[in-house]
Amino acid sequence: MIHVRHSAITAVPLHVAFAYIDDYRTVPDWMFGVSEFRPIGEFDQGLDSTFDAAIHIGPSTLRSRLEVTEWELDRVITLASLDGAANSSTWEFAAQGEDKTEISVDFAYKLPSGLTGKALGLIVEPFIETAVKNTEATLRHNLEELYAKRTRG
Repeated sequence: MIHVRHSAITAVPLHVAFAYIDDYRTVPDWMFGVSEFRPIGEFDQGLDSTFDAAIHIGPSTLRSRLEVTEWELDRVITLASLDGAANSSTWEFAAQGEDKTEISVDFAYKLPSGLTGKALGLIVEPFIETAVKNTEATLRHNLEELYAKRTRG
């Protein structure tokens, strides 16, 4: 399993950051390459909720079904793939005072074994690192803009 980890501090309270990331409707607005993220089944939030996602990577669109396997309010959200390439993402939240939140993410993915997997890893890992950094920057911008609008209004 290969892991790409990243963390950043955003200038919004913990509950604002968690609620925004936990809202499936916002995912295409901040997650790099995601064009579709919709609930499947009776739950659209929390443990055991399931989502179909479409992700654009270059000229290709990859489709995946994801399940929330860990969810604790204002603390953690973990999604894991149910089909396709084995992958998961864990989002952790920690208050840094009243108006700042540290958001940490760990993207994990499993590549095929052998030389094919190693070659694919050389291509995929830099893309994932770039996607994570882009996602973090967009997410932080969106959160801070949303929060500024709320506090002004």
